[in-house]
Amino acid sequence: MAQDRGKYDFYIGLALAVSSSIFIGGSFILKKKGLLRLARKGSTRAGQGGHAYLKEWLWWAGLLSMGAGEAANFAAYAFAPATLVTPLGALSVLVSAVLSSYFLTERLNLHGKLGCLLSILGSTTMVIHAPKEEEISSLEEMAAKLVDPGFLVFATLVIIVALIFIFVVGPRHGQTNILVYITICSVIGALSVSCVKGLGIAIKEAIAGTSVVKNPLAWILLLGLVGCVSTQINYLNKALDIFNTSLVTPIYYVFFTTSVLTCSAILFKEWEHMGADDVIGTLSGFLTIIVGIFLLHAFKDVSVSLATLAVSMRKEERAFPTANGIASHTAYELLDEKSVGDMEERDTASHFDSVSRRNGTMTSLLDH
Repeated sequence: MAQDRGKYDFYIGLALAVSSSIFIGGSFILKKKGLLRLARKGSTRAGQGGHAYLKEWLWWAGLLSMGAGEAANFAAYAFAPATLVTPLGALSVLVSAVLSSYFLTERLNLHGKLGCLLSILGSTTMVIHAPKEEEISSLEEMAAKLVDPGFLVFATLVIIVALIFIFVVGPRHGQTNILVYITICSVIGALSVSCVKGLGIAIKEAIAGTSVVKNPLAWILLLGLVGCVSTQINYLNKALDIFNTSLVTPIYYVFFTTSVLTCSAILFKEWEHMGADDVIGTLSGFLTIIVGIFLLHAFKDVSVSLATLAVSMRKEERAFPTANGIASHTAYELLDEKSVGDMEERDTASHFDSVSRRNGTMTSLLDH
């Protein structure tokens, strides 16, 4: 009975995690379409300090979709292991990218399509190999896990690292190094997921009829969640405001997921019941998702498709016909020599121009 219930909870958590990604990914599209509609009407844009989007129903639909996604994600932690729920957050990036190509005419290039495929394969691999047994079913068991020496050491290190980055590293390097604010969000995120997991268990107990209001651990977890999430939102907004979103998103996903998986392994000990093949499969799936997210974001502005790739290959074949490999090799050597010569000519011309500018004239020295 307990084993069947564990499998039942696992699939509920899986369904909630996938639906969360769909809702969150779709919310970005709805918000963007609402903002574009306001721009066509001539309203003051949000980036310019306007708040006309509060009167746009599409924007509110996106906000409600985001809320539904976060609620589903919250509930997923109560049923499925964090090792499964957290990496599946990558699907929201995939959903957003695919929907934007259809509804926002933002073209998805070849790298993006490969990134989407790899994200799906990696997520599927993690689902297959994720731990399917959930050990913690009450707040008493959660309290015993929280006072475990291993987790106390981990939580202490996380808090120390976060404080050092907030008060020492952040003021000095936060404006120039993208890893500073992302590191703060990621390490704090590990604790926030632990709080979410504990509150999910408390809600399940409350639904079952157990009184949890008088349990101080429930309130401690709630206050901890509010503090962690507030810190994450603050520093994630700083990172997004300073650096390119296409860089922040994949780096934050990798750092945050790694932090959560580490915390999950220490606190919930979900990895102890996994065989070597499942551990390798989970890590392989996670690395596959990382590569997919990287391809999806790093090359999103590069115009590459199968058609342009085929045309480029045909042009190379016509430009460098091969005769047992000798002609092609010679052509590349001639091209390299020509390139070097052109670079030397440009360097010489640049030198003459700079000298002539220092002398107050734009004419070449050769004319004198």
